[in-house]
Formats: sequence, structure tokens, C-alpha cells
Amino acid sequence: MADLRFLAGAGPSHQRGFFPEKAGIVSRLDLVSYSPCFFFLQALLGRDALSVVPNLIEFLNNSTTPFHATLEARRHLLESGFQQLNECEEWELQPGGRYFFTRNMSSIFAFAIGRKYKPGGGFHVLAAHTDSPCPKLKPVSAATKGGFLRVRVQAYGTGLWNTWFDRDLSVAGRVLRRTKNGELIHDLVRVRRPILRIPSLAFHMDRSDSMKQDLESQLAPVLATQIEAELAVSCDSESPGEHEGNQSNDVHHPLLLQVLADELHCDVSEIADFELSIYDTQPACIGGARQEFVFSGRLDNLASAFCALWALLDTSSEPLSMLDEDYIRMVALFDNGEVGSEAVQGAGPQTMFQAMMRISRWLARGSTSEGVVERAIRRSFVVSADMAHALHPNNAENDVEHNQPKLHDGLVIKHNVTQNNATDAISAFLFKEVAKRNCIPTQNYSVVSDVGCCSTIDSVLAAGYGIRLVDCGLPQLAMHSVREMCGTEDIDAAFRHFRAFFQEIASLDDQLRVDA
Repeated sequence: MADLRFLAGAGPSHQRGFFPEKAGIVSRLDLVSYSPCFFFLQALLGRDALSVVPNLIEFLNNSTTPFHATLEARRHLLESGFQQLNECEEWELQPGGRYFFTRNMSSIFAFAIGRKYKPGGGFHVLAAHTDSPCPKLKPVSAATKGGFLRVRVQAYGTGLWNTWFDRDLSVAGRVLRRTKNGELIHDLVRVRRPILRIPSLAFHMDRSDSMKQDLESQLAPVLATQIEAELAVSCDSESPGEHEGNQSNDVHHPLLLQVLADELHCDVSEIADFELSIYDTQPACIGGARQEFVFSGRLDNLASAFCALWALLDTSSEPLSMLDEDYIRMVALFDNGEVGSEAVQGAGPQTMFQAMMRISRWLARGSTSEGVVERAIRRSFVVSADMAHALHPNNAENDVEHNQPKLHDGLVIKHNVTQNNATDAISAFLFKEVAKRNCIPTQNYSVVSDVGCCSTIDSVLAAGYGIRLVDCGLPQLAMHSVREMCGTEDIDAAFRHFRAFFQEIASLDDQLRVDA
């Protein structure tokens, strides 16, 4: 049993007791990629000994918006010794260095440079997105009806909006402040207590299809009754003129502004503008009779983002971890993946490509080598990680036989001959070979011919960057619901798969010559 202890350190080095380099036990097991050996080891050692799921739960609960997800990722990177860069300033890089930068404070890009990196070396990238479908406050959010203060919202992404009804909701996002001395401040805010609710209409009052809503009129949450809001204003001890220079009362409810000010410990008059999302205050948790599920909002796609980040931290946090590496390991967490990725902080504007060019050129300074950037791009490999639909227990007839991803069976590799999912035979083989050599399960999914699929950031990256790519995802149920679910074992399998990708893809890629 002692020989198996090396598996117990599942997580970044600063949060685990030990994790020696792979002892070779797993690689000697002659098992195919769908083998249950990983789950057998879990049974021997206990699920908790191997699991990164508790870390995921903390990450989910702290990441109520893309801004907070970026902040949480930034915290872990700094704790692991990564150095923060700024896109607007000059960079100083060196082989063996570990760096990251943020854009719009809603996307984050981290990379670790191999100590043996040479000009023209490629990038191995795990890419995901930080955003999830949710209602967002409109620029003019104040509304009243029937004696209630309501908050106008707009639907971000394609959510299952009926699931947001009758939930304990609150707001989170960013606030721009103008202090009394003229200083401009960018703050993140999260109101932890439930202050909003979208009440459903009782069946007795509406016997139509309650699954369909008029998003403009029926998705507006209730903030308070008018009489209580007026009472709060009349009891306000603030001096006259306190709200002068602030948003007018017909833009946002003064009561909402006061809640934000209390949370930020500032005067209401300092709040100049904000960008707020609605979120469900119920925390993420582990559930099921056998503790085998994760119940949470925003699993799409924070689960993928977490596994990618954790894999980078685990494979690059030790001082000697990049000693023999001649590639650059990168994690790219984009915003706006749910709405087309075309925003400045999304995958469309080639943020990652710009970073790759900048890194490649900086590390090639003084070199006379030709085509440094072009060679680096062609030697690169991207894993686009987004969630996948698992076989639904109550609607299995909607799934095609032999095309049914299941919970606890590992990452789903997505195929589409139209290249809407940019996986091809080469990229899929290499990614599955990484899994097979480490006894990690994988499964395949191809788009149903007469149904089609939604695009992910992988097609955006493949078209705009010209980099080899595989599209994969963790299987989940209730995608885009306010409360989604996935399997704990799939989280651990994804983390191990991503970690092995960083450690082994270079040697595998060198063996397989396609355009020689």
C-alpha cells in the first residue's frame, strides 16, 4: 500500500502534503483508457485522499462572477509564486519563470516557461471560460410595479431561466467609485445575503406552459416593497445632499445603492457605476447518497477552469518542476464564452495569440533564428475544455445509442465533421494517448446529425490562431440551470488528465510526425 502513496497529493504544492514525481506504478499497469484502475485506487486509498473536489467547492463558492473567478485564480497563482504582468507595461521574461496577466479583470492567462526553452518552442495550453449564463442588471435597473421595487435585468447567455424562479438570489460584480477626493477606484462586490427573489406564478393563476417566460417582464427580481423602501429612506440618518452627484433615483433604486455602499464600506455618493450579475446564494456542495456528485451553479464552465488552473499549479509550482521542460505551459481562461467570445476579453480578439507572439519574441531576443513565432504556433497544442452533456436518466430517449457520455467515465472528447468542434483524428489520438498511458478514462461524443450543437471557444481559437486543438469537456447534467450537477470522479479524472497533458504531450507529439 505504501507504494501508492504518491497518488495522495492531488492539488497544488502549496495546499498538499507531498507529491513526489510519478513513481511509474500506473504506467506499468497494462490497462486501456477506459479502465477503472483510477477508481480502484480511490477505493483503496479513500476518495478524499485523492480528490481535488473540496478545492473545487471553495473555488466555486468564491467565484460568483467572472471578476471573482479571475480574482480567485490570481490569488492561487500569487500564492504559488507566479509573477503578475501588465499588458500595458514592458515584460521581462526568462526560462524557468512563471507569470500571469489579466484582461478586464474577467479573463486571466498564466504561463510557465521551461528552463530548456529555445526560440521557436511551442505552447501547451489548457483553455476554458470564466462566465456562465445569468441575469445581469440593466444600465437603468429601477422599476416599480404593484407596490414592489423590482430590478430590471437582461438575460446573459442561454440559461434555463425557469430554474431561477423561487431561489434566494443576490448580486455580485464590480463597482466603479469616485471618492470625495477625486480618486477613481475599481472594486469587486458580493452581497452574500439574499436580497432578491423571482417569485413564480401559482398554477391556479396560470395554467399555461410555466416553463416559458417573457424574460423582459417575468425575470425581474423583487428587491423590496415600496413602503419598506420609503421607510428605509425616511429613517436614513445620512445628511442632506449625501446622494448628490450619484445615480439618479430613476436609474437605480436608492435602496440597492445603499446595500452596495454598506458592502463596500463607502458612501452612496461614491458609487459612479457598476456591472452586476444575479447569483444564487446557495453554496456549492458535494451530494448524493454516496457523495458522488457536485451540486452547484456555474459548473459550466468554472469546473473546467478550475481543473486547468490546478493542473498548471501542480506541474509548475515546485522549483525544479520545469527543469527539463522545453515548452511553455499555459492556462487561458477567457470571458464571454457563453455569448460568442467576441468581446475584448474573449477568445475572439486573439488575446492568447497576442500573448504567444509577445512571449516568443521576447525569449528570442538576440537570436537570428527565422520564423520564431510561426514555428512556435505550429508546435503548439491547445486543449479547449468546456462542459459536455451527460446521458440524462429521465430523457435517455433523446440520446443516440453508442453516443451517450456518462458521469464517472472521464472527459468527453467532442467530434464534429463540420469542425464546429475543432477536434481531428490527430489531436484526439494524442490527447487520448496521454490518458491511456496514465490509466485515465475518456469517452467520445459526436454531434447528432439532425440536431447540431452549440459552438465552444475551440472553433474560435482554431479559426483565429491556426493551432492544433482538441475539444473536450466534463460530462454534466442540467447544463445552464441555476443549479447544475456533475460527478466528483470526473473532476478528479479531468485534473489528472490535464496534469498528464502538461507533463507528457511533448514527448508524444515528437513521436508522431504528420507533415514531415
